[in-house]
Amino acid sequence: MEKRIGVIGIVLEQASNSAAEVNRIIGLYRSCIVGRMGVPFDKDDVAVISLIVEVTNEELGALTGKLGSIQGVNVKSALTTKTVKGNEK
Repeated sequence: MEKRIGVIGIVLEQASNSAAEVNRIIGLYRSCIVGRMGVPFDKDDVAVISLIVEVTNEELGALTGKLGSIQGVNVKSALTTKTVKGNEK
């Protein structure tokens, strides 16, 4: 399967309620994640997470679908059009 590099942006609108489940799901896909940055906005109970990923279309759909099904979590993604070589997992 062809893999591409992309980004996933995740906004947790009720971070105290959803952070544990979001982190659990991200952990399930750790082999696809190249980098991660998280920024908490504690006073507003909001958090923003960005992921750099190397994924197939199926992996991206599965990950974003699971994250997007969590109440109070918004997810957007973008992939390069070019497939990547090497780093087969």
